[in-house]
Amino acid sequence: MNRGMEFLGPVTLWKVALALTVFISMTILLFSCGNISKEGREITKPQTKKAVTAKDILGNPAFQAISFGGYRQNTRDIQPTVEMLEEDMLILHAMGIRVLRTYNTKLAHATNVVKAIDKIKKKNPDFEMYVMLGAWIDCQGAWTPNPNHDIESEADNAAEIERAVKLANEYPDIIKIIAVGNEAMVKWAASYFVQPGVILKWVNHLQGLKKEGKLPADLWITSSDNFASWGGGGGEYHVEDLEKLIKAVDYVSLHTYPMHDTHYNPQFWGNTDDENNLSESEKIDAAMERALGYAKAQYDSTSAFIHNIRPDVPVHIGETGWATYCNGFYGTGGSKAVDEYKSGLYYKLMRDWTTKENISCFYFEAFDEPWKDAQNPGGSENHFGIFDVNGNAKFAIWDLVDKGTFEGLSRGGNPIAKTHEGNKETLLKDIPVPPMKEQLTIAY
Repeated sequence: MNRGMEFLGPVTLWKVALALTVFISMTILLFSCGNISKEGREITKPQTKKAVTAKDILGNPAFQAISFGGYRQNTRDIQPTVEMLEEDMLILHAMGIRVLRTYNTKLAHATNVVKAIDKIKKKNPDFEMYVMLGAWIDCQGAWTPNPNHDIESEADNAAEIERAVKLANEYPDIIKIIAVGNEAMVKWAASYFVQPGVILKWVNHLQGLKKEGKLPADLWITSSDNFASWGGGGGEYHVEDLEKLIKAVDYVSLHTYPMHDTHYNPQFWGNTDDENNLSESEKIDAAMERALGYAKAQYDSTSAFIHNIRPDVPVHIGETGWATYCNGFYGTGGSKAVDEYKSGLYYKLMRDWTTKENISCFYFEAFDEPWKDAQNPGGSENHFGIFDVNGNAKFAIWDLVDKGTFEGLSRGGNPIAKTHEGNKETLLKDIPVPPMKEQLTIAY
């Protein structure tokens, strides 16, 4: 017995012991179960999860990214429903995708994508998917015979930005990035491009809203454009407003497309004389390694230009991809670059490189979209998906089907299966070897 208690009587000691027992029991109960309501019911305090921000996502290999349309018809007049988009979200989530990129706010698509994610999250709080929300930017007279590239389509652009702001404020747990424009500054976008000052104006507008508390402070603002527009091109791009834009964005979203340059600027593409002794598959492998090297060189040289202006700004890949079919410049009658096998090699090479280097890569794209070149079903733009429009997994991700990643999932009633019934011999049957270098000419 403790000294100090030896002079207490037995009844008193019993009361003290009982009081201590009650006190300890109540303390344990309160700490383990939370507060107690007036009616005596336990009030469980929810475990607060740290909010994920763009800073946490970008450059983090745990948050794989992809460009997403999800259109299943040959016209955008038929928008995918929320239910259709839920199907797509579950498919992409199963394969580890955690960030999607959309392209405009005018159509129902972007809003429906966010609604689909929100619906799934309400059913399953552990479901995690975030959005890089695109706001389309046009010049005056865009998509007409006489576009004016020195003046913007101000009313339309303002409406795009206003809708983006509204959606970002409505779904701050999902929308983590706003991208002002898509390839809106590159000169070859002849139907609609604008000068860098237009993009700068809207980026500054959004950054100002953040400072005023009218947008989430941790929302990141960028523009997603071709490497040339970010300073990787000629002197026509190296203007003062571009420097100001680099200083205004939270990060740079850069596009690189070696596939297109197998036609337009193919010095990296054709096989060389010292590869004559290689097998056909080895020649293809060598060409695809060079394609990756070409993309790396564009990324590195453009990053060097950007970091000379602003050393601390992150640079990520907003788009890159490789079509699986083409009846034009890139197919068997042209550079012989496009087929499902080469596309699969590029996907794996690009994912491996960007993951290793902590570069976010919004790979283009998730599913084939037949509206993009509706008049020409064989056009390459219709065939950039790693899934076809029916949900068949192309060669790039056959291994995920083998692992059972998509078990129980479907698209439009079609279970996720491999293209070509998973027969690699059938896949490789008509795969052309790239031409010799001397057979290629620069198409600029």
